[in-house]
Amino acid sequence: MTVQPEVQDQYEAYPYPSRNPADEHKRLITGSPSNLVELNHYLFAGKRDFSQSFRALVAGGGTGDATIMLAQQLADASGDGKGQVGQVTYLDLSSASRAIVEARAKARGLNNITFLSGSLLDLPNLGLEPFDYIDCCGVLHHLTSPEQGLKALTSVLKEDGGMGIMVYGEYGREGVYPMQDLLRSLGKDCSNLAEKVKLTRRLLEKLPPTNSFNRNPFVIDHKASDAELVDLLLHSCDRAYTVPQIADLVASSGLEFTAFVEPIRYKVDTYIKDAKLLQHAHALCPLEQAAIAEQLASNMKLHVFYLSRQKETIADLSQADKAIPIFREMQPDIIAESLKKTSALKSNLDGIPLNLPLPRLSAAIAKRCDGTNNLSEIFAELKELDTRLEWTKFLQQFKEFYTVFNDLNHLLLKYEDN
Repeated sequence: MTVQPEVQDQYEAYPYPSRNPADEHKRLITGSPSNLVELNHYLFAGKRDFSQSFRALVAGGGTGDATIMLAQQLADASGDGKGQVGQVTYLDLSSASRAIVEARAKARGLNNITFLSGSLLDLPNLGLEPFDYIDCCGVLHHLTSPEQGLKALTSVLKEDGGMGIMVYGEYGREGVYPMQDLLRSLGKDCSNLAEKVKLTRRLLEKLPPTNSFNRNPFVIDHKASDAELVDLLLHSCDRAYTVPQIADLVASSGLEFTAFVEPIRYKVDTYIKDAKLLQHAHALCPLEQAAIAEQLASNMKLHVFYLSRQKETIADLSQADKAIPIFREMQPDIIAESLKKTSALKSNLDGIPLNLPLPRLSAAIAKRCDGTNNLSEIFAELKELDTRLEWTKFLQQFKEFYTVFNDLNHLLLKYEDN
């Protein structure tokens, strides 16, 4: 099985996304999926110990964001911060992209990455040991058969393993595909991709205000660099998905759909408050509700979701006293200080304002969600401050607090063996 040669040529000429290995000394790029705290919550019920053996594959790794994030976090999870038990395999067609990832890994001193050149479609024939986790972001929608791609990934996934996937969202990319068609027509006489890039830049400066791409405020990737422009507007094989189409894709693989990230985007209640409308919406299954939420919002330019071979893999509060709440990329002290001044959390979902009510103990709870304290320990600390506090009252307030921050994918759960 092969991919279109035009796709490989594109990523050789314009490695994506644009990255400078020298920047590794300044910051670690993180995101969804594949953050260890996040994938543990959604795929392993919060019970995975990353100081033990863990094999991850980044299929179609590009210039390496997921590869570097996973490798660094797995190294950090080892006893000495340099462990080899957490291994990442990088796979990509582009030698130019691979060179950038290798330079990024060298800059960080990471030595827990195996680099492979090739297509994810060839995975069934590469003789690789199965993986605990597979990251595949921004790749399936560039294949002539995404279904074949997902089946190839599934062929190297462990029986208790899971995947983090990203594909484009149809409604948030309004105007992109008419613009791609327009550029194909205008660029027929261009001799190479670089000439098409110049033509595209020229056209974007002249677009009428009524143009659908010009009116879409959510798609701004092309402003970052030529690599982002090529990937967005000059790709030779590109499609987007609605929620029902994602459901069909997942069904073709035999995997279980686990969750969308962030959950709040896929809840009808986020967008409408009318009781009669909600009554009709809540009668539908979760994926049907997510489809309605997507249509209501009309601003999702991509979908991030987790898949598993197993059912019911999300961490929950069924053993609440042992649950350890942990913020994802947020500092407990900073969150706690900000919550002292408000009874609600204000946020924004790409133009949709949110005002989410919080319980009275929010600041005190947030301060103690440091990834080490379980709920029974947090309760004990708070009871010392207020002897009248009861477990049931505390747990109710935590659940309200947790719902708000978990819906935004900020607060997750993990469990440790006692």
